[in-house]
Amino acid sequence: MAQRRATSKGFARTSSLLTQRIRKASESRGFAQSRLLTHWEEVVGEDIAAIARPVNVSYGRQGFGASLTILTTGSNAPILEMQKEQIRTKVNAVYGYNAISRIKITQTAPVGFAEGRAVFEREVTPKKPEPTPEIKQAAAQSAGGVKSDDLRMALERLAQNVLTKSKT
Repeated sequence: MAQRRATSKGFARTSSLLTQRIRKASESRGFAQSRLLTHWEEVVGEDIAAIARPVNVSYGRQGFGASLTILTTGSNAPILEMQKEQIRTKVNAVYGYNAISRIKITQTAPVGFAEGRAVFEREVTPKKPEPTPEIKQAAAQSAGGVKSDDLRMALERLAQNVLTKSKT
């Protein structure tokens, strides 16, 4: 019996069609490993990926390691500066050897470039819950003996903040 030959009848997997184009685009920016671009969040972690994007890999004249340029906002640059060595270690794990010897941090505005390539997500601060009438009454009772109106109102606000704070 003849062995059945697998055929796709003219259809190709999307990944096989895009692999060459992704590789060509990433190599134009110096990324020998396109996985560094496509799986950035997995490589460096969610916390760093939320504030930084890889931009370029440039190779030195003598070939002693490459420099990875990372784009971030100005306020997040000091955070990344302290984590350069951990980022370099994680990126080199993708390459399988010490390909990256230096990391450069480039700062930009929070919205990034005009093309929208570097949009960074902003942290949303949770809204404080409105104190219930029972909490307002308890806060008023705790500051009730104070004669100064300004001091009493400040103590009431403090008591409301303490009583509405969630226990974590």
